[in-house]
Amino acid sequence: MTIRLGSFVRRSVGSVVRRSASSVVRRLVKVAGAWALLVACGLPAARSVAAQQATPPRNVVFILSDDHRYDFMGFHPNAPDWLETPNLDRMAREGAHLMNVFVTTALCSPSRASILTGKYAHNHRVVDNSSPIPPGTTFFPQYLQQAGYATGYFGKWHMGENAESDQPRPGFDRWVSFRGQGTYYDPLLNIDGERRQMEGYTSEILTDFALEWLDQRRREPERPFFMILAHKAVHAEFEPAEHHRGRYADVEIPYPASMANTESNYRGKPHWVRAQRDSWHGVDYMYHGQFDFDTFYRQYAETLLGLDESIGRVLDYLDRTGLSRNTLVIYMSDNGFLLGEHGLIDKRNAYEESMRVPMLAYAPGWIQPGTQITELIRNIDIAPTLLELAGVPIPEDMDGHSVLPVFTGGQIEQEPEMLYEYYWEYAFPHTPTTLALREDRFKYIFYHGVWDTNELYDLQSDPHEMVNLIHVPAYREEVNRMRQRLFERLEETGGMLIPLKPAGTFQAAERELP
Repeated sequence: MTIRLGSFVRRSVGSVVRRSASSVVRRLVKVAGAWALLVACGLPAARSVAAQQATPPRNVVFILSDDHRYDFMGFHPNAPDWLETPNLDRMAREGAHLMNVFVTTALCSPSRASILTGKYAHNHRVVDNSSPIPPGTTFFPQYLQQAGYATGYFGKWHMGENAESDQPRPGFDRWVSFRGQGTYYDPLLNIDGERRQMEGYTSEILTDFALEWLDQRRREPERPFFMILAHKAVHAEFEPAEHHRGRYADVEIPYPASMANTESNYRGKPHWVRAQRDSWHGVDYMYHGQFDFDTFYRQYAETLLGLDESIGRVLDYLDRTGLSRNTLVIYMSDNGFLLGEHGLIDKRNAYEESMRVPMLAYAPGWIQPGTQITELIRNIDIAPTLLELAGVPIPEDMDGHSVLPVFTGGQIEQEPEMLYEYYWEYAFPHTPTTLALREDRFKYIFYHGVWDTNELYDLQSDPHEMVNLIHVPAYREEVNRMRQRLFERLEETGGMLIPLKPAGTFQAAERELP
């Protein structure tokens, strides 16, 4: 069932409801140190302009994490000084850091479906974490498989959440997965259609299966391969590996400036944002009081250590066996994560920390070390990019575009803007349906179905989105332009229909509510 977004939303103007000095020094030292390391190693600090070899790799390892925000990596200037991610740092140092990557829906299932189909959520129809996968949906690894690739999937699938959601999916020769969110310890895995109870830490177990499969591929060098290693980490509620527990017990937690519950922080903000402070996804009552913010933050960072270790194991194996000479490794997250910004945790909304994700690429001999890529890239661009790498035709119904040239200094037709969408969920009603248009400078956020304030931010002068310009007369023309363009973009992509959930979904959610 769908609801038509009528012309009245186009005419809607907006709403009818009108770190200390020492931390700054530490940050400057960190940034300077990063630049010094690049110079000392003889690595380019800016974008590479030429590839080291003309022939691209034919194998792909795609590592997908969960809820990892774009700047929570040790090498990033915004990261806490104490954060350790040596293997992510290595990917950035020896490969490429893609600095401007976003998801079109900041939620697990819709984003994963967009990665695998190259489509917006309003087109692939997996609009939330409980939506079924529509019959006839094609995931891009199916095209690779048809082209002769060996394909393997290891980890979190989290689409079509039901009793059979862990079953093998079309497009994969090897399948190791689990139902829904899974568990951090002792997972019940579905291995090629047979369920097996495992013992141990899930990130380590999945990596074991992935490396075993890669070893088989090494023994069949005539056949290219494509592998997805999809971690549960670092999804809440966080559980680090035993040997990482307490690593950050004594570190100082950095609080974002917008976290404080002050009138100045919430002046001009939508009412739902401040109200959400005292909810499941707010800093004052997170997970209904299960955590205090500092503990929550430390466990997030400790859980990330296990993910980083897994990445290191994969890179080491590829280098040790020589497979890295012909393999592209891509790392990204399915969405970002707020850590106190605007008094919120989690994702879903259209703020930068929610919709912006990390992406790193490693391909020795093809991607120059220290490459920095600034082009706008979206999760819907992954599928067409990897199909082009494999020499497979890109289906015309994909919404994304290949960005393959950026890895080796080439040019692409740059998107002037990106479309964002999030659809209200029955089980998490405190975040409204959100539509947004993001450009290099301005971001316009429109809320559908609530009596509240829309938002406009100047990302150049206000990167932390603290000053809503929606009612400032000087920006009225900008507001009108972006609102019109937002709905034009929705119209152009078939997004002027808001999907509604079938009745059975609401009944299931009602049973889960306390």
